[in-house]
Amino acid sequence: MKKVGIIRCLQTEDYCPGSTCFAVANKGKKAFEDHGEVNIVGFITCGGCPGKRAVMRAKMLVDRGAEAIVFASCISRGNPIGFACPHFENMRNSIIKKVGEDIEIIDWTH
Repeated sequence: MKKVGIIRCLQTEDYCPGSTCFAVANKGKKAFEDHGEVNIVGFITCGGCPGKRAVMRAKMLVDRGAEAIVFASCISRGNPIGFACPHFENMRNSIIKKVGEDIEIIDWTH
């Protein structure tokens, strides 16, 4: 079972408990269909705009066993409010640079 760490948007945590992210990960649905059920080793926020804290937080998830870093759909797709993070690409590229290309990056959850 693949171990993943999920990074979510700080601004959506007040109205989204992450239950859909957990449900699709636990059932191997949506973005996890290629992997089947996954084990979530951490579920953290980006740290707030512009997402600089997400880089070290992603590294922490990898250090704790994550084999993939997953961006929750609130960051990459704007779910549930329809406003994707304007810093997503920079955050993603910076995380890849920090954790290396051996760690899989999944751009969305549901």
